[in-house]
Amino acid sequence: MDLGLLERVVIISGAGRGIGRVTALTFAQEGARVVVCDVDLEAAQQVVGEIEAAGGAGMASRCDVRDESQVQSVVNEAIARFGRVDVMVNNAGISKDVSLLKMTEEQWDWVMDVNVKGSFHFCRAVLPSMRENKWGRIINLSSRSMFGNPGQTNYTASKMAIIGFTRSLSLEQARHGITVNSVAPGFVETEGMKGLEIYPRLREMALAKNPVGFLGEPKDIAGMITFLASEQARYVTGTNVLVTGGRFSS
Repeated sequence: MDLGLLERVVIISGAGRGIGRVTALTFAQEGARVVVCDVDLEAAQQVVGEIEAAGGAGMASRCDVRDESQVQSVVNEAIARFGRVDVMVNNAGISKDVSLLKMTEEQWDWVMDVNVKGSFHFCRAVLPSMRENKWGRIINLSSRSMFGNPGQTNYTASKMAIIGFTRSLSLEQARHGITVNSVAPGFVETEGMKGLEIYPRLREMALAKNPVGFLGEPKDIAGMITFLASEQARYVTGTNVLVTGGRFSS
């Protein structure tokens, strides 16, 4: 299937590792030119090295998505180098898990600023280029945790906010040839997840509740993201796609 991504210009936030890294490599395999954005510049550069070693084109940028000026600089640099922005993947996200009565205002704000305001910043920055070219794809990362988990009031609120943000933005931009969708991953076995002390217990719990009997890998999420960015998904907008192996609210 031709996804129509050849020479499309893609920005991916939080692409230095995990789902973002694999998504960047997947877009590059489809012939896209990928701007790998991460707060860890060295990690972003390593991903671009992988892309270029495979014959692709990429650019590494350091960016704290909470900072609007840094976000705008990334977009300006991408346009200066590649001429435009076609696809935006708002993947950067963090969690600061703690019960509400123990949660500090800083922990609440940090999660909301990265997970929600970061998407707001990047969407505002890329939309002028997309509207000028009358074509664009925005994919925002939500989470199965939007249904609620103990100790994640901040994270759950941020991921549910992404869905509302996505739906409203899709209605604003549809007439400009721009689709806006979100993807909600379930439990995904990233290197970061595997490094957690409680990983074995989390994995066991997730497997017990997963109808398909196995857990997701970054490539499963990357595949859905690249599909939503493709010509094949031109009639899909305002949608939240659960990529969870059939596990929903439980």
